[in-house]
Amino acid sequence: MSSCNGNCSSCGSDCADRTAESLLAKLNPKSRVKKVIAVVSGKGGVGKSTVTSMLAVAMSRRGRRVGVLDADITGPSAPTAFGVTECRMADQDGLYPALTEGGIQVMSINLLLDNNTDPVVWRGPVIAGAVKQFWTDVIWEDVDYLFVDMPPGTGDVPLTVFQSLPVDGIIIVTSPQDLVSMIVTKAVKMANMMKIPVLGFVENYSYLSCPDCGKRIEVFGKSHLDDIAAQFGLPVLARLPIDPRVAESYDAGKMEQISTEDMEPVLDRIEMV
Repeated sequence: MSSCNGNCSSCGSDCADRTAESLLAKLNPKSRVKKVIAVVSGKGGVGKSTVTSMLAVAMSRRGRRVGVLDADITGPSAPTAFGVTECRMADQDGLYPALTEGGIQVMSINLLLDNNTDPVVWRGPVIAGAVKQFWTDVIWEDVDYLFVDMPPGTGDVPLTVFQSLPVDGIIIVTSPQDLVSMIVTKAVKMANMMKIPVLGFVENYSYLSCPDCGKRIEVFGKSHLDDIAAQFGLPVLARLPIDPRVAESYDAGKMEQISTEDMEPVLDRIEMV
């Protein structure tokens, strides 16, 4: 139209040149974040938070500056994994995330509670708003890769993250159980709907190595992930064993001390983005 001022958000006309208003939230002016990688799972209990922390540690060991945004508001666990208990400080510019011994920046609702065992009893929109504030109000200092630890499923928070944050890619964490084929398909389809690339799969609890003979035991049965991956033309980037040492390190806040060798193919794929 001849009278168009280019601002579609304030215009009620339905013209051919109309563009959709962006839902992306503005990053805190003091923040610098180069890439955002979301770690998702279709269901709970597959070790998504463990995989997120391992990815963060492994990427930090490559010399990258790394952040972890814990978007699982009702089940936050990132502070436990890294042994941090509070944010560094807050000023008029925003909130500074906790800093681990290895220099990983961590933001989680548990860093803001008086007691980390206090439940967060909020409705969906409030929870989603809190996650958005972790992007707009937190000062992420020169982060090369920000890993977003997502809650399971396809509800309010995943939708908010995918619409509000400039997510560059998604890693889907699965387990070998039969139910996974349906759940993984839902996760991939949601990513496709939001037009965010799925970088690949990480299968957790893939096997248990016998401590005596070294034989691989498929505790949850034979995996069918290769078939699902082939269906969508996506790679299986890593298969992680059941390792009690990882669980012990997580609970003790010592994830920066574990081996992350299995994560190297995942990092290679992420760095291609």
